[in-house]
Amino acid sequence: MAEELLTPSSLLLQMKKLVGKPLTYPSGKGECMIINIQLPEGPIVFKRRSDSTQWALLKEEHISSAMVWRVVNALNTKIPIQIDRVLGASYNSRSVLETLIACCPNFFICRPNRYTIIGGQVQICKGHKHLLWKPDEAHEAPCPSMLDVSGYITEVPSVDIYCDAINVSTPAQKTVETIDPEIRRMHSQMQVALCEGAKWFEMRPWIAVEDHGIQYQGKNILQFPNIVNDLHKERVISNFPDAIKVAKHVDCLWFNGGMPFAFEVEHSTGVTSGLTRMNALRTQMEFSRTDYVIVADDNARNDVLKKASDPQFDRMDLWYMPYSAVSEMHAFTIRHRNRGVNRDFMKSFMEQLNEY
Repeated sequence: MAEELLTPSSLLLQMKKLVGKPLTYPSGKGECMIINIQLPEGPIVFKRRSDSTQWALLKEEHISSAMVWRVVNALNTKIPIQIDRVLGASYNSRSVLETLIACCPNFFICRPNRYTIIGGQVQICKGHKHLLWKPDEAHEAPCPSMLDVSGYITEVPSVDIYCDAINVSTPAQKTVETIDPEIRRMHSQMQVALCEGAKWFEMRPWIAVEDHGIQYQGKNILQFPNIVNDLHKERVISNFPDAIKVAKHVDCLWFNGGMPFAFEVEHSTGVTSGLTRMNALRTQMEFSRTDYVIVADDNARNDVLKKASDPQFDRMDLWYMPYSAVSEMHAFTIRHRNRGVNRDFMKSFMEQLNEY
């Protein structure tokens, strides 16, 4: 019977059989070779080349145990994963690890379909390259194999597809400001998706006090199961009144006894304000092991990276989660309803901006 859980050890044992063999990237451009693997969890020592340079003349590089763990956690979902999304821009050896995995017998290259919006209409298009773990199927190693998954759809463009009509009302305490209705709607959709996703991670979500008027599926958002209505009742923050003063304005917080995630949903005008608010929360909760996440449009990545690099944010564990990744996370939790998936799996939808 095939194993039910992939581990770094079981993956690297398969890779061990590839040591010393030139392996061609799935794209056909370039080669890599495993020099050594330190069991049970890495690192992996490798070399790579894009021309005919002799292997002996090339420098040794490393794939860390942490990198292996992140990919293994994502592969364990047994749905197609995109290596760049799992690892973000944090590593320059993503294509090497992708190649090494694809050359192992139970892992396949696939191109699942994706939703896209053309002329205002949702259409299904051919997707990008993904990896898929199929423990009950195998191909001949070390040649990567393409698997047909044309019936599978990933990479949804908008939470609209999953969040039914979200009607937003403006709470009375909100000051008068000009906000584009579509921007306001997208902001609320992201908050709803994060709230719904929280329960499958066995977390309790908080929504910023300014957004307590959100209506979804005929209910006020404060009627969501496990929603946090009063920050004073969360033990991790209840004894810190100054932290509560800041936290109540953060777009979304996840609690599970601790406070593992804080999210700010930002648009073209507001990345710095969200970063500043979360940094103020961090200074009041230095003891909390919290990851601070900027949720923003996919096209805002460069702006997020630039503003997150400001030295004032150096002491934060900062992450970027594009709208498409929130949609994908939301779709996954609705489709599979896997309760208790871990914090590291949530991070597979994010890109790390810095690490304190």
